[in-house]
This record gives sequence, C-alpha cells and structure tokens, in this order.
Amino acid sequence: MAKQIEESPYRQSRMSVPFLDLKSQHRSLREDLWRVWDEVLGSAGFIGGSPVEQFEKAFAAFCETKHAVGVGNGTDALLLALKALGIGRGDEVIVPANSFVATAAGVVHAGATPVFVDIDPRTYNIDVNQIENHISPQTKAIIPVHLYGQPADMNPVLELARLYGLRVIEDAAQAHGALYHGRRAGSMGDIACFSFYPGKNLGACGDGGAVVTNDPDLAQSLRRLREHGGIRKYEHEMRRRHAESYRELLSDITGIVTPFVLSEVASVYHLYVIRVETCSRAHLQDYLKDQGVQTLIHYPTPIHRTRAFAEFRTHDCPIAEEYAERILSLPMYPELERSQLEYVAGLLSDFVQP
Repeated sequence: MAKQIEESPYRQSRMSVPFLDLKSQHRSLREDLWRVWDEVLGSAGFIGGSPVEQFEKAFAAFCETKHAVGVGNGTDALLLALKALGIGRGDEVIVPANSFVATAAGVVHAGATPVFVDIDPRTYNIDVNQIENHISPQTKAIIPVHLYGQPADMNPVLELARLYGLRVIEDAAQAHGALYHGRRAGSMGDIACFSFYPGKNLGACGDGGAVVTNDPDLAQSLRRLREHGGIRKYEHEMRRRHAESYRELLSDITGIVTPFVLSEVASVYHLYVIRVETCSRAHLQDYLKDQGVQTLIHYPTPIHRTRAFAEFRTHDCPIAEEYAERILSLPMYPELERSQLEYVAGLLSDFVQP
C-alpha cells in the first residue's frame, strides 16, 4: 500500500481542502452583509424587531409551515419546543443514540428523561422499527433527528405518535430545505427545531435558531417563552451536486461506504459522512490531514455512552456504537471545487484500496 501511495499523483500535488470554508462564503456575500450590518447599526435593533419578523415570515413559508419563532440557538429551540408542549419532569422522550448531544441535552434541561434508540445501519438516522419497543406510559414525545441533512423516516414515526398519543418534535438543525415524500423537513411533526450555527446549510454570522409549527397556540407559547428567556439566500443544490460527485468518485473504492439515501427523500447533505470498513479510521484521518484535507467525526461517542448521560437507563444500541468507530465526515460546502473533490477521492483510493 505504501508504494501505491508514493506513486499517487494526488500525493505529489498537495492541495488544501478545509472541512468548511466560511470565509469564501462570506466573500461572495460581502457587500450584502455590510449593507445589512449598517442598517442594523443605524437602527440599533439588535434583538428582535422588523428584520427578525421578516425572516420568521420568510422562513415559515420556506418550511411550508404557518409560524416560525426565532430563538438564540438550536439548543434553545429544542428546550423551548419541549416547554411549549408541556413536557418536563417525570416524562420520557425518545431520541436517537447518534446525534449531536444537544438533542438529548434539551430533553434533560426540560426536566424530562431521554430514552435512546439505536440507528438504522444504512441512513444512521433513528431506527423506526425499534421505537415502539421503547415506548412506556411515561413517554410523551419522539424526537426524530434529520441527521447529516437526510430526513428520518417520518411516516412510521407519525403513525406511532398517532397510535400512542405522542408528540413529534423534528430536530431539523441539519436539514434546512430537505424533503421527505415531497414535504419539507420541519413541516411534518407537531413542532420542529432549527439551528443557524455558522456551519449549517443556512448559517448565521454568529448563532441563532428557530422553531416552526402549524399550531398557533404553540407558536404563541413559544413567543412568550422566548420573551421571558431572553441572509444569505438558501441554496442546497451545490451540496447535492458535490454529494453526487463524491458518490461517483468513491463508488469503486472497496472499504468505503457512501451515504445511503432513502427513496422519496431529498437530503441537503449538511454533512457528507462515509463509513470506513477495511482500514483504521484514525490512520486514514491522519493521512488525509497530512495531505491538507480536513475531516471531522460526527459523532465520536453515542450520546448514551457519554459520561453526562451515564445515569439514564440505557438500551442496547450496538449499531450506533459500532459506527461511531467507523464514520468520517468529508469536506462539504457549496464553494468546493471539482478538483478538490477529485483530490479527496484520489487520496481515499490510494490509502484504502488493497
């Protein structure tokens, strides 16, 4: 393998491929950003106000919902959604084992108990076939996470919620604009939560979040909770184009499993996560770093195995635990060049192929 790597043209022509390049995104929007910033400074309307209201209206329409309520960040969105639904101490909420820790942390902050369900081995989203086994008399809600930009399989989730009288809170923090059977992520549950963290598909120059819903009473509760607590035009087509290029370039590499997307689902590829099957992920990540390619791991430890959640009742989630040792996120952002995608794929081929 070493000889093959030494002879590789990708090794000889070193290229820098950051995991995410926000500076290039901001350069393309520089004039618009400065104009808006001047307007905000001139009005001193730093919290709420007309700009936020305009965004809430536009974002609700984009999500195909009736209401959007802006909040401080994605974690606040989850916490306020749970509080608006009256979920708290003594209640249980079903969450996937594979997600950013905020999904479960929001449940804990609300006073409820997260109940972890293992993941689908293909999509890495919650395994809908295991949810029913985790429902108890204390269960009040299910939080399906649309992970990496691909919606969870919502129809079975919604059917279980109807059958057991549960609430559905979509964690859509990574799925702005994604589609499930033609429906927008965020438009299917009782309520949905979004993050505008800078690295998201729709990211802010700072932090932010929103909760969307079709229920006017929930929207009003959210606004009250928000008040007591304290753009770039969205485009996802380039991410899909890059994901297709990755799939094409990586399809013949034995030992690399590319993302599986369900039919009738349109992922927005917030992350492009491969699974490394035949070599050391750590060694591969080090090799890519040496060649100028930045990668990340989302997420290194399933939530139920973290120290913070050690006190909660744990069910077996063997797939989430196994995949936590194998998954690797490749660079993904709209401004990636084809040459960078080919460079990354070439390095992967050189290292992984026997």
